[in-house]
Amino acid sequence: MGLCSKYFSNSAVMSKETSDLLQDSYVRRMIDIVQSDGRITVQALADSIGLSAPPCWRRLRDMEESGLIVRYAALLDRTKLGLDSCMFTQVSLEKHSEAVVADFERAVRAAPEIQECWVITGDADYLLKIYVPDAQAFDRFVSRFMLKIKGVRQLKTAVALREVKLETRLQLPSG
Repeated sequence: MGLCSKYFSNSAVMSKETSDLLQDSYVRRMIDIVQSDGRITVQALADSIGLSAPPCWRRLRDMEESGLIVRYAALLDRTKLGLDSCMFTQVSLEKHSEAVVADFERAVRAAPEIQECWVITGDADYLLKIYVPDAQAFDRFVSRFMLKIKGVRQLKTAVALREVKLETRLQLPSG
């Protein structure tokens, strides 16, 4: 069994609870607004969709409790923090035992430089999105951290030259 097979065997299907929530046109409009402005007040949200505050608040609470809304966050400009370089690193593991995979994933979760980690198909096992100040900082990160993770066989990195699109808003399925 390959590394990805456990991820594909339980294909994600939208829950009935989420599907039911998305049938509500008010909920759909609320999602669109909250994705753009997570700090909007319930009253302002209610006013913008033509509801009073109590039913708007209930719908918002339902979305949070169902897990549709995972969290609220502020998006920062990474370049203003000195994180000017974005690296995409493909990682191949020596073997795919549960212990090696668990150790690798635990290490990745603990590294603040790694913004995203995906299990992928193809020649590599994982794809990492890493923000660092510059190429020298990346080199130090690889030497200090990545090469010390037990079970890592190979790293292949692509350097992002410029960002064309960064979007956090998700498109809702037709409903």
